[in-house]
Amino acid sequence: MASQAAFGQLGSSFVDNGGTYTPPSGKVVVAITCLSDTIFTALVPEATGDCFSRSNAGAGSGGVVTDSLNVFPKGITIYGSWTSVAASADAAGGIVMYLGPSK
Repeated sequence: MASQAAFGQLGSSFVDNGGTYTPPSGKVVVAITCLSDTIFTALVPEATGDCFSRSNAGAGSGGVVTDSLNVFPKGITIYGSWTSVAASADAAGGIVMYLGPSK
């Protein structure tokens, strides 16, 4: 059961209005499914260097930050550990976020 908590068994949330989502205390967003083509206006990693964001290239070397030109296609699911997520209002289909435990 503890290993399953990293895959969203701690809850989920849906946003389709371009607003910013912040998970409850003790939880982070561990996966995001895009229901339409999506540009993220904010992806705040739980810890710098853990996963990519608008200001961080993520773990390892050779990665780049996301920007307003990066469109994540409808149907894709991305994984990470984010404390705050916002998608552009143009993502009319919305995004589904799955929660896991914070570190």
